[in-house]
Amino acid sequence: MSISGNIAKVEERIQKACGAAGRKRGDITLMGVSKFVPVNMIEEAWQSGIRCFGESKIQESLAKFETFREDHPELDLHLIGSLQRNKAKKAVLFFDCIQSVDRLELIGELDKFASMRQAAARQAAARQAAALNVLLELHTGEDSKSGFSGFDELFRAAEIVLSGANLKPQGLMTMAPFTEDARLIRGSFRQLVKAQKELERRFPPAENWTCLSMGMSNDFEIAVEEGSTMLRIGGGIFKEQ
Repeated sequence: MSISGNIAKVEERIQKACGAAGRKRGDITLMGVSKFVPVNMIEEAWQSGIRCFGESKIQESLAKFETFREDHPELDLHLIGSLQRNKAKKAVLFFDCIQSVDRLELIGELDKFASMRQAAARQAAARQAAALNVLLELHTGEDSKSGFSGFDELFRAAEIVLSGANLKPQGLMTMAPFTEDARLIRGSFRQLVKAQKELERRFPPAENWTCLSMGMSNDFEIAVEEGSTMLRIGGGIFKEQ
């Protein structure tokens, strides 16, 4: 099956899940997770309507998307992989959103370089003059996964992000455990929704927390049912089905 065919199949499943949950399809962004995917396949996904892409490796992303972005100004490129502090500058200057903000010490690095990015963008009248979009990653699944370990740490991270002027919180991200047990997956997603509601209460306005990035190729229908607003689909789009 072609990439366009894969996307059509994923869209059909999303629509069905939305119908079952009483949700609108337009409230959910479909991200193409394009790590290890060549540019020609990314282009095919673009031609099939995907505008948001997720990458895990900075150098790979630079090699693939630097020229691609010039030809596709509507590109919305997110870093979804773990970010080392010594690579924060490159990430801030290149990505539209950092989803994997998973520890307190990383926030200061992102804020520092986001300030530099804004200053440079203003000088060049570039499109990236706005604050850097970030998601806070909450650990809700397997022990091997990254993310803030609990709500107290997450709320502290929210305070730090909001105390500066260079980062713009957009919401939360998580990875459910890789299992066929729907109960465990659903519980993971419900933790994220609970965290979102508490953040809305403690740190208004609510639009700072609207994005719930949860759901991948193996569990996205459950994620739709539980309130996801962004699905991160890699294999479902780019692999032979």
